[in-house]
Parts: sequence; structure tokens; C-alpha cells
Amino acid sequence: MALALKKVKGSLDRIFDKNLQDLVRGIRNHKESEAHYISTCLEEIKNELRQDNAAIKANAVNKLVYLQMLGYDISWAAFNMIEVMSAPKFTFKRIGYSAASQTFHEKTDVLMLTTNMIRKDLGSQTMYDAAVALNGLSCFMTPDLARDLVNDVLSLMSSTRPYLRKRAVLISYKIFLAYPDALRPAFPRLKEKLEDPDPGVQSAAVNVICELARKNPKNYLSLAPVFFKLMTTSTNNWVLIKIIKLFGALTPLEPRLGKKLIEPLTNLIHSTSAMSLLYECINTVIQVLISFTTGMADHSSSIQVSGLFLQLCVQKLRILIEDTDQNLKYLGLLAMSRILKSHPKAVQSHKDLILQCLEDKDESIRLRALDLLFGMVSKKNLMEIVKKLMQHVNKADGSQYRDELLSKIIEICSQQNYLYITNFEWYITVLVELTRTEGATSHGSLISSQLLDVAIRVKTIRPFAAKQMAVFLENSHALASQLQRSGMQEVLYAAAYVCGEFAQFVEDPTSLFQSMLHARVTSLPPHVQAVFIQNAMKLFARAVTEAEQSQDDEKTEELLNILTEKLPVFVQSGNLEVQERASCVLSMVKYAAKARAKGSEISADFNHLFKGELNPVAPKAQRKVPVPEGLDLDAWINSPPESSEDESQTTFNYKTKEDDLGEFYSKREKEKEISNEERMEMREQRLKQQESNPNYLSSKIQSGYQVPGENGDDLPPVENIDIVVPLHIPGMTSSDKYLRQAKRWMPRFGEQERRRQRHSERMKRKTEKEKKKGKKGRKDRKKHRAVEESPEEDVEPVHSVDIVEEEMPEGATKTDSEEEERNDDLYKALDMDLESPLTAADNLPTRSHRVVTETVTKTALKESAPAEKKKKKKKEKKEKKKKSHRRRDELLLVDELEEVATGNGGELPSAPKQDSANGHAGAAKEPNDDLDFWLSNTAESAAPLDGKGDAPAEESSKRRHKKKKEKSSKHKKHRKSVQEVDTKAEPEAPSESPPLQLSTRFVHLADNDDLSVDYETRAIPMQERQILVAFLFKNMAAQRLKDIEFNVLDTLNTRLIRPPGLSPHDAVKIPFSLLPGSLNEAHLVFSAVSLNMPQKLRGTVTYILKDNENATQHKLDFKLFLPCSSYLVATNCGGSRFAELLSSGNLPEKSSIRVTAPDLEFSHALQKICFYLKFSVVERVEGSASLYASSIQQHHVCLLLKSVPNGFSVDAKSNEPSLLSNILEELKDLCK
Repeated sequence: MALALKKVKGSLDRIFDKNLQDLVRGIRNHKESEAHYISTCLEEIKNELRQDNAAIKANAVNKLVYLQMLGYDISWAAFNMIEVMSAPKFTFKRIGYSAASQTFHEKTDVLMLTTNMIRKDLGSQTMYDAAVALNGLSCFMTPDLARDLVNDVLSLMSSTRPYLRKRAVLISYKIFLAYPDALRPAFPRLKEKLEDPDPGVQSAAVNVICELARKNPKNYLSLAPVFFKLMTTSTNNWVLIKIIKLFGALTPLEPRLGKKLIEPLTNLIHSTSAMSLLYECINTVIQVLISFTTGMADHSSSIQVSGLFLQLCVQKLRILIEDTDQNLKYLGLLAMSRILKSHPKAVQSHKDLILQCLEDKDESIRLRALDLLFGMVSKKNLMEIVKKLMQHVNKADGSQYRDELLSKIIEICSQQNYLYITNFEWYITVLVELTRTEGATSHGSLISSQLLDVAIRVKTIRPFAAKQMAVFLENSHALASQLQRSGMQEVLYAAAYVCGEFAQFVEDPTSLFQSMLHARVTSLPPHVQAVFIQNAMKLFARAVTEAEQSQDDEKTEELLNILTEKLPVFVQSGNLEVQERASCVLSMVKYAAKARAKGSEISADFNHLFKGELNPVAPKAQRKVPVPEGLDLDAWINSPPESSEDESQTTFNYKTKEDDLGEFYSKREKEKEISNEERMEMREQRLKQQESNPNYLSSKIQSGYQVPGENGDDLPPVENIDIVVPLHIPGMTSSDKYLRQAKRWMPRFGEQERRRQRHSERMKRKTEKEKKKGKKGRKDRKKHRAVEESPEEDVEPVHSVDIVEEEMPEGATKTDSEEEERNDDLYKALDMDLESPLTAADNLPTRSHRVVTETVTKTALKESAPAEKKKKKKKEKKEKKKKSHRRRDELLLVDELEEVATGNGGELPSAPKQDSANGHAGAAKEPNDDLDFWLSNTAESAAPLDGKGDAPAEESSKRRHKKKKEKSSKHKKHRKSVQEVDTKAEPEAPSESPPLQLSTRFVHLADNDDLSVDYETRAIPMQERQILVAFLFKNMAAQRLKDIEFNVLDTLNTRLIRPPGLSPHDAVKIPFSLLPGSLNEAHLVFSAVSLNMPQKLRGTVTYILKDNENATQHKLDFKLFLPCSSYLVATNCGGSRFAELLSSGNLPEKSSIRVTAPDLEFSHALQKICFYLKFSVVERVEGSASLYASSIQQHHVCLLLKSVPNGFSVDAKSNEPSLLSNILEELKDLCK
């Protein structure tokens, strides 16, 4: 009766509970007070989670999933999600797994409770329970879950239901990433799924293997025959795309594979109508063609074949590029860029098509065409391509595309150390013409650096560059407005430097330095003015030298007077650099005037100031400077500060210039955002002002905007006249002049090419006739081949070029690649040999529950019984000994001590079965499975492989017999040692006390009558300089708390990461309000530069206390303490790895302490250290234990705890002394 009433009450409660639809409807109805409504709903959800009814809990978790998608943290309900996941009803179970897949991660504490529950669901008779468990597990896979559940997932691969086999195959990829040791034993079963009768399972297996082979393709080369069979028989386009991608990765490893792939790929290219499949086929054919040219031994026999398929690919890509679909056009250009890397001549013939793409409306296609043009450039067509790109610069619409065109022109010309430029005079004129482009650009500094680089590094171009820059500077007043609009004023910087540095090539230095010191120069940017003053001094020195050589005293006096008159304007400049340079030059001129008055010459003194030549410095020269011996750049110059409390007190509130500029521009951007309604109102107000203004002449049309053809028939037609009249500057050379010269010269070059081709054809005919002559013919062919391979682009430069090399520091050498190799540890662990026979170490661990030592102690007690009882129960004793031995092995496996089992010769019994089943243990390979046999199609190539395979089989069988003999003897010793350990440990069992109940790491921060705040620090995975701090806010007042804001005073080392748009001094708004008696958790992220010292941050929490009548604002001050243990992560470390770390020498810092704690038991101390300081136990033996932890910056901390009278001792090692000392201080305070 009571049970029936309980069910009725539960159903009534469900009627009045809010479901997900009610929650969504309520949030939409409370838009103004959404946060308050959601906080109320959260309190209701928490009450629902406390009930026993599974349906009510599932409904609550379902609502939490929706709130999580809105951005609310629901990690506090993780245990309740596990309760819903364990519900027997499928609809509830699905809700629980859905919530777990969105919330759980590797660091979730309660994740360890899900292992047995997931194993139970995977073995369920209902396939939908197993499927939902597999789907959820894929989202929160961890190394521990992968290790414990890999056997269950592998068993599902053999299920009779394709629905489960497909999901088991797919989740195996996540298992391999989390637990790489499972790949070798699971690979044979995964390989079997490639031939599964169900196409879905087959497709899943192809996807998993292709993803694994994406990073380590060489391990899967043996599967080429299986994938080739799938490629020729499958009709699923997505499977074909995956397989073809895999073959593209395998072809460079095995060039013979290309010959096999050519025929099926060609058939697919001709027959398929799917553009995605066609694109992948072309990409793989390109990879095959590259392998023909690099890896094939008989390269000459593959030239004709590769030429045919290359022509086919280019024709298909041309069809894609000419298609009206923009996506296909982009893919065609992308594939064409791949062909360009290996076969540039095949793409250069389609230059007209690429140039047409520059006029496309889609900017992404234009940019892709620009990338293609970069690779199509040669000495012949450089001038023509650059000319067409410059035409597009003048017609470009957006500034972004114009900037891209400018940068691409410069990149094309300067690539490979100006390899394709034959006339640097032409390049100088191109750079000057780019400065006169219409429209704003941000590449003025790039053009300026190119002018400087060419003039400094190419010695023969300096006279021409100095003359052109002199003309440019003398006429800069005519180009001033245009240069200012287009952002090209930086070019004046380069022009002034070139004219000053190479003043000997300037024809009239006097007039030039006068124009450089004109009063209008003060309108230029300050750094340009400074360069003008400096180089005007160089020109002055050159002019004075010429005057004194001609003994023209009046000219010298005139030059001194010019400088004396023009420099005071710059002395009064507001910029310090300009002011200082002008003052120095003026002082030198006055001193020179005095010396000149005494009759001495001054040119030698001025020339001495600028004596020598400045060479360019390599970009990586500073990195190449060797560090002197004994200098540690990371060491502190002075002793490090003891704490950051003083720093926080002396921190000043200041703003840099960049902060002010950022605020200024952000305000400007906000002011620009005007809605359409405001724009219409402003327009109406402007029209009213115009009507009331008597001085404004209004037009005849009074009604807004007029569209041509609507009420405007009386207006005459207006035509757009595009007249481009470039400003002509006398003395400035045009790039068209050099283009015309090149076109006149090209016919002569073409005649030479035709003669060379006719000569090569004659040589080919001779070689064909001489093929039967043996060695003589071979020598002649080598000569003729040298003639054929002469470069077709051998265009001689107009003038000799001597490029000055960049300077490097002494003892430094240039290297081809300066980038450090990136170690992808995630996929590096999966790089293993999958074809070698499986050993005992490769067997998957069989996990079981931890066995209490009662069974072992019972056997020890029975052995100590009288001899008469032993004789009577001899058989039972032997069986119990075997069971205890097996359970002992399982205990060692659970404690991650597999080394003991393998060292004692303990081979798991499943190893030989797996080896024989998978064909690894000495079985001869079949010819159809052999890769060499498949590639060569001959049985002879497989014979030596089979012969070699017999010897290892015999050796392995001999080793097995030896292992069996050793195994029996070692098992006896192992049994004795286990019995001895158990008998010794038996008396100590009753002395162990129950473990401590440690539930939370939250520490009290601050409180008052209204609010209480606690906090907990958590490390963020994959973040080396960030930690998460969880703050628990509790409302202690009788009113509601709202508008809670949190702020701390940042230090030099630690700062609060605020949302975008907030300054370093703004408070962070907490996204919830608190009802009376309620509490909620907020997460904030802090960044830290150094983790070696504890940090103290001062801060304030402000809030508004609101009741029915009024609202008052309050604040709560606090000091946030972040200890060094905040940055530690409890990392699992095996015994072998721990020993290797201690003996490697990478932990030079040692320290030892003794903690006096007579009332604290050793087990309790160990538990507190692991829980609060985030250490993990490596090994524990009686009164000692080894602990390990690592920081988020990969600092290692190893501890050895030993129980001593009235306390325990701690021996510690680490690679960071400050971190180690602070951790030990925390350990002392914790255990006192």
C-alpha cells in the first residue's frame, strides 16, 4: 500500500513539475529579468535532483542540458547525471548520456564512477543501450576509461548487429588516441572489418584507418592491396574519397604503387560525375606523377606516361576553372597550384585563363589566381605579368584586394633573391609607379624597404636609383597630396636615404638638399623629417667637397648660409628626434662657418662623418649571436622578490599611450555605428536646415533621391567618362619603356630557341639510330641529353648584377630552416610497427575489481595449520593457491606494475591464441597478402620473403620452450615471495584506521553580514600560463543580491583575464544573482608568468542589496592567495617512468624536511597531501610512499615520504628550486 501511494505521489509531482518546454517558454517571457528567472529555475532543479523519482531527475537533467547550451555551468550536477545515466529506462539513459557528453571532460572527478556502469551498458541485450553508451563515451574518453573498456569495445566489433559493429569501430579511433597501447592488439580485428559484409561497417573501418594513416602512413602500407580492392569494387563516393586520399599519402613511400593506381584513377576521372571525387582523383594523380619524377628507378620509361596523365589532369582542371560554379573554380585553382610545384611548364601554358580569374567578382578566387601567378613567373614573362597586375591595381575596388595585389607584385619580383629580374632599372621604375596608385594602402613601408634593399644590395643600380630618387624628391611637392592620401609617404624615407647615402651619383646635390629642407617638409611624419635632415647633411658634404675642389669660396659660403637659414624651423619641431638632429647639424654648421672664416677647409671633416659603407644585416642575425660562456639569460640579475604583496601596494594606475589610442579608436568605431532610422532622422533635419537657410541654393528636385527613369525624363542623359591622365614628371622613367625593349628583344631570343629545338630534334634522331652501338651510343646520348636539358629561360641580364650578401655575426652559419620541429605527441605515440608478431607485453590488460588481501591471508593461515589437515585437503589447497596467485597478478596489474609479471616470465595465457589467430606467430605470409608480390605480380619476389619468414618462426618456437621452462621455476619463487609478504603483512592489517572524509578544496576568502565567498584553484589542461579559480558566492542576507562584480588589482606576474572590451582595471560582472540563502559558483581565469612563487592579489566584490523598497550598494574587500600548488596537476606516473625520471639527471634540485605531527597518521597525511596538493601515488610500501606531480609548465616534483617517530620525513627532487621550496612549505603547513 505504501509503495502504491509513493508511486501516485511521484506521478502527481511530475504533473506539477516544469518540463523543458515550460523552461524555454518562461525564459522567452522573462527577457528583462532572464538572469533572475534562470536562478529561480536552478533552485527548483536542485530540489528536483534531491528526489528519488528517476523521471523527475531525468527531467531536471534535461533542463540543465538546455541551460548549459546558454552558457551556464552545470558541472556541479555531474553526480546526478551519472544517476540518470544508470537508469534502466532508455529515455532517461539517453538524457543522462547527452548531458555527460556536453559536460564531462578528462578532469571531471566523478568520471571514475562511470567505468562499471558503461561496461554494463555495453554488454546490454538491448542494442540501443549499448549504442547510446558508445555515443556518449566518444565525447568524454579518457586514458583510464580507454584502458578499462577497450576489451568490451573490441568484443562489440564481433557483434551480430551491424548497428553496434559500426559504432564500435568508430569509437576505437578515440580509444587509440587516449590509449595508444591498444592499437597493436586491436589492429587485426580492425583490419577484418575492411571486408565486413555490411557497407556501413566497412565505411567506418576505412574512416578510422585513414585517420590513423594521416599522420603515420608508413605503418599502413601493407594494407594497400585491401584498399585497392575496395577502390575498384566500391560504389560509395565518400569511401572512395577516403581511400584515394590514403593512396595519395602512401604513394611517396612506395613509388611502385603509382603504376597500379594510374589505370583505376583514370577510369574514375573519365566516368565519375561527382566533382568532389574528381578533385581527389586529380590530387592523387598529381602525387603519383611526383613519385614518377623522384622515386622511380626507370624514370625514362615513365616520362611518356606521366606526360599523358598530366595533360589529362590539366584539361579536367581547366574545365573546373571555366565552370560558373565559384566553388568548383576555386578547387580547380587550388589543384592547379599543386601541379605548379612539380610541373610548372604544364600550368604556364594556361596563363591566359589564370589572368582572366583576376577579373572575377569573388575576391577569394582572385587571391588564389594571384598565388598561381607567383609560381608561373619566369625571366621571360615577369615584365608582362607585373604590367597586367599593375593595371588591376588601378582598377581594384577594395583596399584589401589592392594591398594584396601590391604585396604580390613585390613578392613576385623579390622571390629567391631577385632571381627573375633581369633589369633592375625596370624594377626601380615599377616601385616608383606603385607609389602613385590611387586609393589608400598600407604597403608604403614595404615599397620603401624594397627601394632600400635593391639600392643597397645591387651595386650597379645605385647610380640609376639615386637619380630617380632625386627626381622624385625634387617633385615631391607635386605628389604630396597624392602620397598623403595613398599612405605612400614612407617612400620619401627611402628616397632621402638613397640620395644621401649615394650622394656621389646625384647630379645637383645643392638643389636637392635645399628641397629636402623646405618648409613644407614639416608636414611630413616626424621620422621622415629626421631622415631628411640626416641625409641633407650628406648632400651638403658632397656639395661642399665639389665647391672646394673647384675653389669656389662663394659657393661654400652660400651652402653654409642655406643650412643656417633653413634648420631653425626644424629645431623648433615638437618631435624630439627631429629637434635633436636639427640642433646637432646646426651646431656643426656654425662650427664649420667659424673654421671657414679662419681660412681652413671643412669638406674633409664632413666627409669623415659619413665614411664607410653600410651593409645589410641578415634578418636572423640577432638570433645567431652566440651566447658567451657563463652567461645565463634566464637567471635573475638581482635576487627575486620574496612576495608580490609589496608590488601590489606600489602598483600605480597608469595608462600607456597605446591604451589611450585603443580607447580613442574604439570610441570612434562606436560612433560610426549608426542605425538606418537615425540616419533618416539626420537626413530630415539636414533638409529642414537647408530649407530655412537663405544662403543655400536648393536644386529643382526636392523629393529625396531620384532614380534615373523615374520622374526624370526631362533630365539629359549622363555618361561616365573615364579619363586617366597620369601626372608626367620630367626625368622620371616609365616601366613601359623597358617592356617595349624586352618585346623587341624577344624575337631574337625566339629565333635562338627555334634553332635550339631543331638542333635537339636532330640529336634525337641520331640517338635513335645509335641505340644498337653500345657504350658509344650511351656516351653520345649523355651529351645530347645535356643539350636537351639546357634551360629554356636562359635570359641574360641587361647589366651585370653583384648582390651584396647580408652580414652575420662572427662564428654564425646560415641554416636552411630555422623553425623548430613540432612534436605531435598525440600521434607520435601511434607510430608503431603493426605487422610484427604480438608479444605478451602487447596483450590488453584484463581489469577487475581490487581484491582485498583476505584471500591471501587465508592461504597463509591454512599453510600454518597442522600437517594432518594439509594432507586431507591437498587438492583444495592447490586450487586455492592457483587462485591466489592469479589474483595477486591482477593486483600487480591494477597497481601498474606489469614489469614484475613480465620479469618473472609471466606470459598472459591469451597471447599465443591471439598470435595464432592473427597469423603473426611464425605463420608464412600468403602471396596475395604480400605487398611486394602484389606490386610485382610475380611469385618469385615473394619466395625470399617466405624463406626469411621461416627462421624467425623457428626461433620464436625455441624461445617459447625456454620461456616455459623458466616460467615454471620462476613461478615457484614467486609463490614463496607472495606467501612471505602476506604472512608479514597479516599482523599489521588491524592497525589501519579508516580514511579521512575529504570532500572539497574550497578555501574561505572573505565574508560579511550579506555575502560569503569561498574559492578553489584548478589547473586548465593544455594551458601553460593559465589557471581557473572557482568562486562560490553565498547570500547570507534576507534580501536578494544582484549586479555582483568582481575585480582584482593585477600584478606584474598574475592578472585576471577579462572579457574583450574591458580594460585591465575594469571589474568583471558575475552572470547571476543570489536569492536569500542561495549559493552559486562562478569561474574566472587568471594568467601567470612565473609559477615559482605564491601570489597575493587584492580585490573587491561589489554588489547591490535589493529589497521591495530600495536598493543599496555594498562592497567586500579580500586578499586572494594563490599558492604554488595551484599550478600542479595530479599526473599518473608508473614505477618505471618514475625511476627513470629520478636517475636521468633532469632533477638537479634536492631538498629534505621533517614534519613533526605525532597525532597525524601516515595514511592520513598521505591522503591530505594527494588531495590538497594534487599529488598522485606512484608506489606505497608499508611506511613509505613515492609521490609525483607536474606543473602546468611541465616542472616535475617527486616526493619520498617515510614514516618516522612523531611524524614523517620528506625527500624531494625537482627541476625548479623555488617551486620545490614553496611546495614543501605548503606541505609543512598542511600537516601541522
